[in-house]
Amino acid sequence: MADIDLGANWAAVSERVGRAAERAGRRPGDVLVVAVSKTVPVERIRAAIAAGVPALGENRVQEAKAKVAAVGRAVPWHLIGHLQTNKVRDALACFDLIQSVDRVPLAEALAARAAREGRGVEALIQVNVAEEPQKGGLAPTELRPALEAIGRLPGLVLRGLMTIPPLPRDPEESRPHYRELRKLLEAAQGWGLGPGFRELSMGMSGDFEVAVEEGATMVRIGTAIFGPRER
Repeated sequence: MADIDLGANWAAVSERVGRAAERAGRRPGDVLVVAVSKTVPVERIRAAIAAGVPALGENRVQEAKAKVAAVGRAVPWHLIGHLQTNKVRDALACFDLIQSVDRVPLAEALAARAAREGRGVEALIQVNVAEEPQKGGLAPTELRPALEAIGRLPGLVLRGLMTIPPLPRDPEESRPHYRELRKLLEAAQGWGLGPGFRELSMGMSGDFEVAVEEGATMVRIGTAIFGPRER
C-alpha cells in the first residue's frame, strides 16, 4: 500500500462532512464517521485512531477478531457486513454495534446469545431500499412486520436503519435511496419505536455528502480515509 497521509485524509473527510451537515442545517457533530478498515493493516488502523477517527467498521468477523485483539477498543467497532448466525458469539465479542441485521432469524440469534451472556446488543436494521437481489437487507415492505417481531426480543436494542444502495456513477444517483431510508425511519418512529430509534447509517466514500444532506447520522468511509483498498 502506497504511503498515505492519514491525518490529511481524515481532516479532509471531516471538513466535507461538516460542510454537508451545515448545508442541511445540521451540526457537524450530528454525524459519526465510521472508518471502514476492511483489509487495512493494523499499523495503519492505529495511525487512523491517532489521527482522530471516532469509530471503525469491519465487514468480516474473523478479520475483526484479530484486529480488535491487536488494536484494542480505544474507539467503538461496528460490524457493517453480512453476519452468519454461526458467527453471532464472536460478533458480540468484537463489536459495539451490529449495523447489518438483515433478517428476523439473525435478530433472534443475537438476542438469544445476548441473553445467555446477560447483556444487551445494539443493532441497526439493514434495508435493501433498491431491492437488489444480490444484496442483503429487508425490502421496504418487509420492514414493519420485521420490526414488530424484532422489537419484542429482549436484549436487542434497535437504534435505527442502514442501507447500501447501488454503486453510483454520480453521487446524486444515491439521493433517492437515502431519502427513502429517511422516510422509512420517520415512519418506524411512528410505529412505536420512539425517538431512540434515530440512527441512519448511509453513505460511503463516493456519496457521503449526499447522505449527510439527506439525514445520515453515520457514514461509512473507507478509501477516502485509508486510500485504495488492497485486494
